[in-house]
Amino acid sequence: MDNCWLLVEEMATYLGVSRDAVCSWGSAKGMLGHRVGRFWKFTRGEVDAWVRVGGAWTRETLDER
Repeated sequence: MDNCWLLVEEMATYLGVSRDAVCSWGSAKGMLGHRVGRFWKFTRGEVDAWVRVGGAWTRETLDER
């Protein structure tokens, strides 16, 4: 199922974050996404790999807890 394409909303649900977080990670932190027409789509495998190498981690993330 890692090659399944997910929309922004679906990826937000999968990661347990807001839609805005997915959008900001895509633009500011290099989260892998692909533009298909007017939609951004993601694969679980690419995003899982990005998370594993610390793509979403920042000092501010820890301070928000």
